[in-house]
Amino acid sequence: MPSPLDRVGRGLSAPMRLLMKEIAAFGLIGILNLLLDTILFNLLLSSDLGLGPNKASLISTCVTTLLAYFGNRHLSFSHRARSGLGRETTFFFVVNFIALAFSQVVIAIFSYPLGQQDNTLELNIVRLGTIGIGTVFRFWAYKRFVFLEIVEPEPTAAATPSAPPAGS
Repeated sequence: MPSPLDRVGRGLSAPMRLLMKEIAAFGLIGILNLLLDTILFNLLLSSDLGLGPNKASLISTCVTTLLAYFGNRHLSFSHRARSGLGRETTFFFVVNFIALAFSQVVIAIFSYPLGQQDNTLELNIVRLGTIGIGTVFRFWAYKRFVFLEIVEPEPTAAATPSAPPAGS
């Protein structure tokens, strides 16, 4: 018996089904990494290692970003071209650095000039907002710059049938 998702999927075009698969896998990986990042951050912060919030955040973010690369490469965008591990990881980490820098700037502006550094609830709301914006940016950038579409080669002149000579 087909599932409700199968029935919905039949009404969509192939490109739309592929986009839905990418969004669903990207979202699942994002949620799992957000949970892992939060748990790892809090474990590091409360450990006897003497790590402050910035170091704990840096470590948890690096771990989950690495896991996100492999999850997105092998689940979300598994059908896309393999353009080389070095190129993909470089672009992946640049995209994630841009999203992280945006988030840090927004949080710093909210915290210091606006005097909200002690307002934990509002800081978490701002942080979730920057994560949401960063998520949309990352999905677009991964599709555009990191995990490239497979490009079909153009047919060459030798491969295309030629017309018979005029007057034959």
